[in-house]
Amino acid sequence: MQVRVLGICSSPIQGGNTEVFLSRALGRAQAEPEVETRLVSLAGKRVDSCKHCNWCMGKQTAQEFCAQKDDMAGIYPLVLEADVLLLATPVYIGRLSGYLANFMDRLRAFIYGKVYKGPLVNKVGGALAVGWYRHAGLETALQSVVAGFLTLGMIPVNTPHCPWGAPAVASQGGTGGFDKRIRHGVLEDAWGLEAAEALAVRAVDLARRIKAG
Repeated sequence: MQVRVLGICSSPIQGGNTEVFLSRALGRAQAEPEVETRLVSLAGKRVDSCKHCNWCMGKQTAQEFCAQKDDMAGIYPLVLEADVLLLATPVYIGRLSGYLANFMDRLRAFIYGKVYKGPLVNKVGGALAVGWYRHAGLETALQSVVAGFLTLGMIPVNTPHCPWGAPAVASQGGTGGFDKRIRHGVLEDAWGLEAAEALAVRAVDLARRIKAG
């Protein structure tokens, strides 16, 4: 049974720590039988905030999800097709990035939409976050993402490493230290990488069980 996994990287840094961390999770998911993965980076894309205009409630069509004309138009269909949605964010001021906040707010079109009302219900969601310091917002960032999953009627998964998802640090031990020769400090966080892989495996397993009925 095929499972489609969509990863959204909400860092403005193309190929940075958050994207590498998400790629690790997607790679582990891809290793499972009959799993198709795709990564979408929001870096360089325009995803405006929800205007709360309620256009989606009265005028949404099968081809037009939202009144706004930006890069979300091409992402909406990918979200609909996915069985698993992995959302990865860098920690910004103790919370998720504004890029991911905009993305998640725009999924309101899948809650109250005239055509798409609740299409994400019972799909599986996994939250990933990369921070610089160990105790400076990883959990609150993950909690924000999980709250979004619950609002959408999705089923969030966690790991033995963290009840909210998969956290990791990009500095040495989460202390702020770093080696200039190491481009991706997150790859030095063995515990975080284990969490990302565990999250992916559990998400795929749950999605498969749900699809099997």
